[in-house]
Amino acid sequence: MITKQVETAFEFQTPQEKARYVRRMFDAIARRYDLMNRLMTLGRDQSWRHRTIRRAAVPQDGRVLDIATGTADLAIAALDASPRKVVAADFSLQMLDLANRKLRARDLDSQIVLTAADGLSLPLADNYFDAVVTGFSLRNVGNLDLFLSEMLRVTRPGGRVVCLEITQPRLPGFRKVFAWYFSKVVPKIGALISDDSQAYSYLPHSVSIFISPEELRDRMQKVGMKNVGFEKLQFGTIAIHWGVKPKGVLD
Repeated sequence: MITKQVETAFEFQTPQEKARYVRRMFDAIARRYDLMNRLMTLGRDQSWRHRTIRRAAVPQDGRVLDIATGTADLAIAALDASPRKVVAADFSLQMLDLANRKLRARDLDSQIVLTAADGLSLPLADNYFDAVVTGFSLRNVGNLDLFLSEMLRVTRPGGRVVCLEITQPRLPGFRKVFAWYFSKVVPKIGALISDDSQAYSYLPHSVSIFISPEELRDRMQKVGMKNVGFEKLQFGTIAIHWGVKPKGVLD
């Protein structure tokens, strides 16, 4: 259960205030971000990313954009689809620095283009990418509809938008276990590994207040996506949503 004190700590008056907090938070935890992801998910997060890319149905020699890429794990997973171009964008410069180091260490820096960009205002052309993906970002944006609209704007007609996100499970007994783990255990691991317990208190709070998978499906449809669907994984704690940009839509 999320305490009232935690709820108060993460009350943001404006989308801009939330964006500033989120940017500072990710800058602060970037160095241990990958390690925390592996520990929190018991190593399952990489398989979810690969499944997300499969849902994106990237055509061979196509173009892929990963928004809020973090350390570029989802962008790296996209390489399995043999795209012609992968662009990975984030507004955290520390995350991009870590992503750049990772790509160079794996000799992938020539295959993925990193760019500093805010998902609410992408400096990218309309109708350009065959697939636009994002992982674990939707809870952190100040204007969800605008973020989804930007994803759709830069997708070519007939292309796919795919989102990977944490969600609250519905099984009553497991829901309590999940809430206890996220609100009690994760912040302690975060404090130990990253020296930032607040960031990993924000994480369970952001999950607790985020919309349901059904509501997210409706929001994707609202901004203009068609054939929207979703699947839940890991006992209902993970959701992958996808939608298609209608052909004939040019802006």
